[in-house]
Amino acid sequence: MSPFNIETCARPNILALEPYRCARDDYKDDGTNILLDANENACGPSLTPAAVSAASNNSGVEIDFLGLHRYPDPHQRDLKQLLCNLRNTHHHTDKAITPDNLFVGVGSDEIIDALLRCFCVPGRDRIVVNPPTYGMYSVSAQVNDVGLVKVPLLPAPTFGLDVAKVLEALSTEENIKMVYICSPGNPTGSIIAKEDIRQILEHPTWNGVVVLDEAYIDFAPEGSSLAEWAAEWPNLVVMQTLSKAFGMAGIRLGAAFTSPPIARLLNNLKAPYNISSPTSALASYVVGGDGLAVMRANREKLVQQRDRMVAELPKIKGVGRLRGGVASNFLLYEMLNARGEPDNTVALAVYETLAENKGVVVRFRGKEHGCLGCLRITVGTEEEVTRFLKAIEQALVEVNGGKTAVPADEAKREAEANGVVA
Repeated sequence: MSPFNIETCARPNILALEPYRCARDDYKDDGTNILLDANENACGPSLTPAAVSAASNNSGVEIDFLGLHRYPDPHQRDLKQLLCNLRNTHHHTDKAITPDNLFVGVGSDEIIDALLRCFCVPGRDRIVVNPPTYGMYSVSAQVNDVGLVKVPLLPAPTFGLDVAKVLEALSTEENIKMVYICSPGNPTGSIIAKEDIRQILEHPTWNGVVVLDEAYIDFAPEGSSLAEWAAEWPNLVVMQTLSKAFGMAGIRLGAAFTSPPIARLLNNLKAPYNISSPTSALASYVVGGDGLAVMRANREKLVQQRDRMVAELPKIKGVGRLRGGVASNFLLYEMLNARGEPDNTVALAVYETLAENKGVVVRFRGKEHGCLGCLRITVGTEEEVTRFLKAIEQALVEVNGGKTAVPADEAKREAEANGVVA
């Protein structure tokens, strides 16, 4: 087991923090009370009856729009229980997580920031990141004056965790409080092996927290999520979001599954009412029965289009290798120059041509570690994928000056056929 000790790992001021007690901590609204405790507007929200009716009809979800003049539930235990029901799969443990294992925030970004504020002393402590990875770990660290130790992932196409070097860093580098691991990776789309994460959690001397970002986990094979492992490990935080597979990016809802002591610290330092009532109602709907059915149906459509892109993109001249995995709703592909080489200049030009001339927007990722010449392409609807495939074929021809780029593996075969040793 890990030597993790929250009393010596967390910042002393956070451990001693007396959380703000809001009005709803003492007495909740049961529909009969006269609430004169929170300085709310007793006349109600600034909405006309027509606006309330339109919002109710358009959402399709039962939301008390007339109750928006009241502060939301500060604890969100009902929503947390639904999230636990979703992740208590028992693929990885017989134990069950409960609402005491949960912190919910304004997207995963609030969780990333809250963890840094909870455990890292500004100007002293550091975190480990594994490039190429999600950029907000580094941005939030810089905002909080927290240092970075970069341990790159293993080379493509696996983009696995370099466990030996991570363990070495935790053994030799000073003041490392957290390791941020993205699985499936962004921009790699690769799953980090469960046993690799276990080795980090079991480091014999390091007193720190492993943060596993599972934003794209519902596009991975069934049983991939390690959220329920929060019941096993005192130093694990598993972040998830409703922005991806659930298609609810606009409500900004993230969840952290972790041990009760860490969850308590995160809940202590959060803003009093960080989750709005509409967000809570919509989130509760999509992780419930009907919402889950819609999510799974939409996921199946996207997986079909992901498979289609994997089959069709290699047929396009100028598209190189798939770098990384297929456990997400995006793919990372090389763009090749006329010599069949991955090329950042070509990739950037294709990116700009697609956006400016074809009306198709993807992401250039060629400057990230191990992603030379790469574009990250989100999986769209059938119609969007059809349009994209046509557009990228045209863009590559235009960018390469009308010349047909030859994929590297095809060029090698041609050379061998002509008696040329590559």
